[in-house]
Parts: sequence; structure tokens; C-alpha cells
Amino acid sequence: MTPIPHCPPAGGAAVTGAGAPPLGGARSGPFPPPSPPAASRIHLPRLPPPPSLSSSSSPASSSSPSPAASALHPSDEALSAMSPREQTSLLSRQRCWRRARDLFGRMRALPGYAPNPVHDAVLLRHLARARRWDELRRAWLGMALPPSNTAYAAVADALAKVGLARGALLLLRHMRARGVAPDEVSMNTFVRVLKDQGRYADALALFRNWCDGRFEVDFLDLDDIAIDSDGPMQFLLADICDDKFAAASAGVPAIDEGPRKPKLVATYNTLIDLYGKAGKLKDALDMFLDMPTHGVMPDTYTFNTLISVFGLSGNLAQAEALFANMVVRGINPDTKTYNVMMTVFASIGDLDGVLKYYRQIGKAGLDVDAVSNRIVLQALCKRKMVREAEDMIEGILNSGGSVHEQSLPVVMKMYVDLGLLEEANIFFERHCRGKGVSSKNFAAIMDAFAVRGLWEEAEHIFFSRRGGGDVNDIVEYNVMVKAYGQAKQYDRVSSLLESIEESAVSPDECTYNSLIQMFSVGGFPQRAKKLLGKMKDAGFQPKCETYSAVIKSYSRHCLVPEAIGLFNEMKSSGVEPNIVVCGLLIDMFAETGNIKKALHYSNLLEESGIPPNQVVLTSLIKAYSKYNCWKEAQDLYSRMRNMVGGPDIIASNAMLNLYAKLGMVTEAKEIFDSLRRNSHADDVSYTTMVYLYKGMGLLTESTKIACELHKSGLLSDCVSYNAVMACHVAKGNLRDCAELVQEMIVANIPPDASTFGMIFSLMQNGHVSAAEVLQLESAYNDSKSSAKQAIIAFLFSIAGMHTAALEICEQLLRPEWTIDACAYNVCFKVYASCGKVEKAFSLFMRMNDLGLKPDTVACIHLATCYGKPRVSKGLRTNALLEYRTDELMPSHNALAVYIEAGKHNVAVQLVKK
Repeated sequence: MTPIPHCPPAGGAAVTGAGAPPLGGARSGPFPPPSPPAASRIHLPRLPPPPSLSSSSSPASSSSPSPAASALHPSDEALSAMSPREQTSLLSRQRCWRRARDLFGRMRALPGYAPNPVHDAVLLRHLARARRWDELRRAWLGMALPPSNTAYAAVADALAKVGLARGALLLLRHMRARGVAPDEVSMNTFVRVLKDQGRYADALALFRNWCDGRFEVDFLDLDDIAIDSDGPMQFLLADICDDKFAAASAGVPAIDEGPRKPKLVATYNTLIDLYGKAGKLKDALDMFLDMPTHGVMPDTYTFNTLISVFGLSGNLAQAEALFANMVVRGINPDTKTYNVMMTVFASIGDLDGVLKYYRQIGKAGLDVDAVSNRIVLQALCKRKMVREAEDMIEGILNSGGSVHEQSLPVVMKMYVDLGLLEEANIFFERHCRGKGVSSKNFAAIMDAFAVRGLWEEAEHIFFSRRGGGDVNDIVEYNVMVKAYGQAKQYDRVSSLLESIEESAVSPDECTYNSLIQMFSVGGFPQRAKKLLGKMKDAGFQPKCETYSAVIKSYSRHCLVPEAIGLFNEMKSSGVEPNIVVCGLLIDMFAETGNIKKALHYSNLLEESGIPPNQVVLTSLIKAYSKYNCWKEAQDLYSRMRNMVGGPDIIASNAMLNLYAKLGMVTEAKEIFDSLRRNSHADDVSYTTMVYLYKGMGLLTESTKIACELHKSGLLSDCVSYNAVMACHVAKGNLRDCAELVQEMIVANIPPDASTFGMIFSLMQNGHVSAAEVLQLESAYNDSKSSAKQAIIAFLFSIAGMHTAALEICEQLLRPEWTIDACAYNVCFKVYASCGKVEKAFSLFMRMNDLGLKPDTVACIHLATCYGKPRVSKGLRTNALLEYRTDELMPSHNALAVYIEAGKHNVAVQLVKK
């Protein structure tokens, strides 16, 4: 495909058609761009050019009617000369229901016209498709002959195609009341209506009864149709309730022609599709193989249906075999056949297969249609092949077509998923805004942004002009609720609700469920409860899952009375609690240690015939653990062992924790060893055992488990790191502890109070002076801003990890940091310990400049620096002068004398005293 002149270089922005301005800059967005596909380009066949305009469509010729137009409106004389079949054909070809009605009126007024049920059926179909219900009622009641199978089938088919299947099924009930047994055409029509509704069992029952010579409709449960008082065919109910009809219905015998088989290929096609959608592939194939036996030959539609049935069921080889068999039989595939094969390969993500059959369309002398283009474009977008998808769009536009509406959300999703937000915006402006895109597809486009948390972009789509009245449908409001909830923009939901109330759109059940779920998850249970009341006032009955969301939010906030009150309200509303709701209440009481209440709701669950699952039993184990009721918890755990899947890791860890609290080492070890054998042990399991062994004085076993935990890669939080560190502290392993803290910092896991407590304990074990530890502890307890970093730097320094210690000190001494005397002392010590004496002296002088009086710890480090080699005499003198100018205590004066005399050991001993 030849690129248009303004096409950007590789990796540039989207190309969507001729005349599009170039997109500048690299691809942008919060997500990294994809790596280029393995193949540089995919060469697609050139699309056919747009059809040329005929001369009859020119302004000059439009003034005179075309011969075709004249043929649709013949004179009365010509109409009278036609045969009934020709009149039927003429009536069917009318493009407007008014013209069809007027033509039918003229036909009925002709001398010698004999009433024809087919003519009635054609007119009724015109009126039903145009949704002219009053006209349909008048035409039905004005028929010269009683309604025939042809009329029933025509109206039922038209009603189903405009989404009114209930009215179509009411016709079936009317037929039964009148005693009109369905012929094959009407039977096939009603089977198709039921199939398209997903009522496969009912459709098969109707067909099998028809084959057995019976006409029964009781199994269809049609009584509820009468509730639909606004339906277009409700006027038939008067006939059905009439005494004459009732008498006729009572006397309708079974079809007396005996068993029969369908003779029309259309019926076989419907049934093959029905069996396929019902998952009865063998029956579908048997129906196909049975056709020649009854003198019915498969057509192109038959093969298209079979290929779709087997291909979309995962039987790719069977689908390809059927395609080959079709050619062998001399049945020419049409464009739809190739589209079906492309759909099959697209369903398994095989782009090569899609393109193979796409290219064959032109080779077979056929033209690709909008469906063909849509399948290929969607397959390219699914693979995130941006350049190829853009080429495809360009080809569609150059051929005079447009991007299929169903493909718009797919292309937008591709751009959004790749973070190409600028390209997504340009595509939207050119192909979606003001183009009359349906609300459903607008919602799908918004959803592509919503799932990524891009609520502002979704909001932009929501408020965009879309043509056709620019009215947002409720499905779009629902997506905006999702977008705001995903991004935690709860305040914006209030204005959205006001917008719904001001518009002519009414919230549906999904709206309320989404809002309740959002506020429940967001931690606003009271707002969720208020919406629950509004949902009821609007006439919707909340389901158990809706109540469950609010109850869960209450339980998270420990609002026990509110949770129980809502549970009782749910029961009083006739909504039976399920295991999830009861499990929430049981867990809530388990967390608070209320065993009695937890058992009450567990018993309530079992009384309802719902056995508790692993989640409920785990909650009860936790409840028993609060009061150290190990025997009762053990019984529940044994019960879980007999369940499918056995105890989960949460239940096992709960039992481990209970045994650890009670010092029951043997029982805990049994569970832990079982978890390890099955590779189910997690960091909680290991941590519990480490502390259990350590608490029992089994330091060797504790250290062994800690080492195993360290090597397992399960260290994931501060608790697990602390468990390993506790063993190192117990053995006085300073270096190991320091390296573990460094691992935590690299893993972005900040040490907690327990970690620092162990560090202080380790320091007090003789590694540093008590004065230094006291200073560090005081800074930590006073929550000094730099205390934690200073303590870690000090730990690294005394453990010999000088590089890591220096890195922290360099960060602390940056201009943007304000540090205290303790942090300065630590930095001074680190520089002195690493041999950076000049840096240490400079820091000491800086401390004096800042008015930080030297304390005992600083004096120790200063004495250490004086004893270091390579200290210049000038620097030493300046520091000493700075030191002497302060108002020092006598001991400090003595310290200065010892230092000046070079007696550094004596100076250090003096400081320690």
C-alpha cells in the first residue's frame, strides 16, 4: 500500500487518512512504547476503489424518474395485468411502508382481486419493520382471510429483527389458540427466534414436537408475556381470551400428518446453528450429514454456519476441512465464507491465518466488505501493530469507505494501552467526534481510558459532541462512575449524579451497583448505604452482592452495629444471605474475638443448607486463636483437611501462630513441614517458626529456618526481615545484620521500630561506647529528621561497610538537608573511620561555625583524627585553635593538652572517663 505524502517516519504518529496533518514528536503517554514487531510491514491487498457515480445520479438525470422507479409504481391497468406472484414481488420491493400500504390498497380495489394471504404477510412485514404498530393492528384486523402461517411467520421474523421477541412468541400462543398448526416455514421462524434469545432447550423442544406431529407451547412459559402491556401485539390477547378461541383451542388435535422431517435448506441451517450454539457439535454434524438423505442439498449458508460452529468451538482442523469440502462439492464460497474463516483464526490470535483468507477474497473474484476490513483491523490492533493498523485505515479511507463503528473502540484501546494518548486523541477527533457514533461504542472508548485510571481523558470523551442529538446514554454515565472510582475521584461523582438527575436519563441497576461498589471500596459505607436506599426507591431490588459490598465496608471500619443492621435489613427484604455475606460477619467477629457471635452466624449458614467453606473455617480458627482455644481450632483445621483442596495457607498460618503462642513446637513443626513439602510455606510461615524456635531457646533451629527463609526469596516485608535479623542479633553477627538492612533499603522496605531496636541492642553488645548508643537512641526517640539515616550510616561504618556509610553521609550533607548534632557526629565518625581525615576536620570546623558545641562523642572522634597519619600541621593547628577558643570544661582543657602533646591514647581514655 503506497503511503500518503504526509506519512510520518517510522515510529511516528498515527495516519488516519488523506489530508491528515502530520503528528509531531515522539509517541507520548504514561506507558512505554512497544518494541517493533518482528516483521517490518505486512503487505495487504489493495482495497477496491469507491464505486463510480452513475449518470442516473447526476443532477441532469435526477429530474426524470428512472425505469426502475416507474416499475415500482405501475398504473392500475398494469397492476391488474400482473399475476398474484408478480404482485407479491412488487409489494415486497417497496422501500417505504406508506407506499407498500397504498399499493396494497390499490391491489385490493382492483376488480376481481382474490384475497391473498401472502400479500397480507408482506404488508404486515413492512409495517412491523417500520414499527408502525397502529397501522399493523389495523392491517391485522382488516385481513379478509384468517391469519395464515405465512402471516404469522412474516410478522414474527420482523418483530424479532427489531428486538421484540416477546411479541413474536405471543404470535405462537395465538396460533395455538386458533388451532393453526405451524408449517415448516413458521416453525423454522419461531425456532430461530428462540435460538437468538439463547433459549436453546425450548427451541429444540419446539422442533422435536413438530417432527413428532405435535404442537405444544406450554413448555415455553408464555404467560409472563401478558405482563408486557406496552407490547405491539398485545391486542391479540383479546382474541386469545375470547370464548370462541378457548373452545377452538380445546379442540385442537395434534398434527395428524404423522412424523415428518424438514425439507427446506433454511430449516437445516437454523438447526445446525442452534445445535452449534447449544454446544451439541455432534448433533450439528449429524444434521448436516442427514440433509442428502432427505433430498436437501447444503448451500453456501450451510457451510458458513458449520464452519463457524466448529471453528469458534476450537475445532480449527474441522473448520478447514469443511472449507475444502465446500470447494470439492462445487459450492462457491462467498465473501461471508472468507469472513467466517477470518473470524475463526482471529479468535485464536492467528494473524497469519486471518491475512491468508483476507488475501484470498480478491483472488476468488470477490470484493472485501466492511466486515472483512473490520476483522483484519481488529486483529492488527489486538497485536498492537500500530503501523499496519494505520495502513489498513488509510486503505479503507482511500477506497471511499470509513472505519467500521465497532472498530473505533478497538483502535482507541490499542493507542491507549500503548500510551499513545496524542494519537488516540487525533483518531478520536477524525473518526468519532460528531460522527453519530452509538452510545454503546462511545462508552467502550471511554472504558479504554477508565481501566487505565485516565479519568480526565474519559471525561473528555464523555462531554464530546457525538452527533445524533448529543445525548449521553446511561451506559456512558456508568463508565464515568467506573473511571472516577478507579482514580478515586469521589468528589466528582457527586456532580455526575446531579448531571444524571438533571438529564432525561434514568439511572439503571448497573448505575446503582457501580456507585455502591465504588463508595464501599473507597471507605464511605454511609454514602453507599444511602445509595442503597435510593436504589430501592427507584424500584430496583439490590442483590446479595450489593448488600455484601456495603457490609464489607462496615466491617473494615469496625462498624459492627451498622453491619448487623444491614444484614437484618437484607433478610427482611427477602434477599437470602450467601456464604460471602455470612463469611464477612464471621470474620468481623473473629477479628474482635467474639467467638459466640462468630459461631452464631456460622450456624445460621449451615441451617440455610450452605456448608462453610475454607474462608469461613479460617475465620473461626482466628476467633478461637484470640482465646487460645487450640483444641477447637485444631478440630476445625482437621475438618478442612477433609475438604477439596485442603487447608489453604491462611488457615495453616493461623494454626501455626496459635501453636507458637502456646509454645506447642511439635504441632507447629508438623504443619510447617507439611507446608514445606508441598511448597506452600510463605514468609509468614517461616517468620512464625523463627520466632517460635527463638522464643523456646532453640537458637540453632531458629537460625537454620532464618537462613532458609533468607535464601528462599520470600523476604517481602519488614516483619520477615526482622525475623532473620533477630537470629543474627542473638548471635552477635554485626556484619550480617548490616548487610540485611542494606538489602531492605535496596528493596525499598524501610526498617521499622523493631529493626532499630535490634540495631541498638547489637551496638550495646560492646561494639561502640554507651555514650554513642545513648546519643543515637535519643535522636531516634526525639524523631529527629535525620536520625534513621544517621543510625544506619553508623551501623554500616562499624560493620566495615564504608562505601554504603559514605553514600548516606553524602546525602545527609546536601544543602537541602537540615541535620542535628547527632547526624554531624555520625558523619564525622564515618569520614574519620574511612581515613578521610581532612573531610572529617572540615566537618568538625563546620559544626563549630554552626554553633554545635563539641560533646564527648565529638571529642572521641577528634582525638582519633589527631592520631591519623597524613594530617597536615596547619589543619591540626586550626582545628585545635577552634577547639581552644570555646569555653571548655577543665577536662576538655586537659584533653587538649594531651592531644597537643601527641598522647592520643591518654586523651581517648580521658574522654571515656
